Amino acid sequence: MSKDKKSGDKPATDKSAKDTHYATLRRAHRDGKRERGEIPTPAPQKRKRGGDDWKPPALAPDQVFLYGLHTVRAALENPERKNIKLSVTQNALARLEIDPDTIGVPVDMVSPQDIDKVLGPEAIHQGVMLETRPLPVRRLEALKDSPLLLVLDQVTDPHNVGAIMRSAVAFNAGAVITTQRHSPTESGVLAKSASGALELIPYIQITNLSDALGELHKLGFFTIGLDSEGPAPLEGTFSGGRIALVLGSEGKGLRQKTRETVSALARLDMPGAIKSLNVSNAAAIALYAAGLHLKA
Repeated sequence: MSKDKKSGDKPATDKSAKDTHYATLRRAHRDGKRERGEIPTPAPQKRKRGGDDWKPPALAPDQVFLYGLHTVRAALENPERKNIKLSVTQNALARLEIDPDTIGVPVDMVSPQDIDKVLGPEAIHQGVMLETRPLPVRRLEALKDSPLLLVLDQVTDPHNVGAIMRSAVAFNAGAVITTQRHSPTESGVLAKSASGALELIPYIQITNLSDALGELHKLGFFTIGLDSEGPAPLEGTFSGGRIALVLGSEGKGLRQKTRETVSALARLDMPGAIKSLNVSNAAAIALYAAGLHLKA
């Protein structure tokens, strides 16, 4: 008997199948953690799918492409969405766990490369893409019954805005309000970063931020601008039963007009050596502190 094939040894094919099974489980677990924002998505430069000559398709003003399993699943479950077409691979359709005959939208079975042609080679689409229309426009008057709002003063990075939206939903804020200029519009990148939160909270874009803050004041909101040099700690600045937190852009912070318009300026006191945080991290901390005040 050959020493390479002893009695009782399992065939090599059994080991290969077992390895494949566990690799699939590990991949599904890893993808789930990425969708929930627990681990970062791989940096785009590490992906090797080519496509240096790819150019984004021209989109109509009312055309949006969403992608990613969790993002698309949330959009399909949102009754306010007007969806046009779902493009999905066979494997992604199984992972979506939906019945294509009951979602009320045409379904195209495609390859990953077909989706790459629309989204580009760097999009982490997980084999699913949804063509849809933008969500209905919301007005500030509709927020009068919400005790906690988040206002962004020209935060431009859609990844940051998406992360902020996740925190806003987690802490039960009523809306994320931002400017029409120098802020990301509804898009696949924003929705993917929000990982479903875009479907769960109004994203309101206004023309003039100082006018919008004035309107919030009339609705009974105490507006607090987060500033690293604010005169008092945030936790000692809250007042009243309706709070609107205002955060500035990634580099410049709050604009001067915004600083002059808010009800108060406050800072996040941090005992460590680092005194500034990414705007999405600062938003999460401020939302938590505001929630404690509103429960008191």
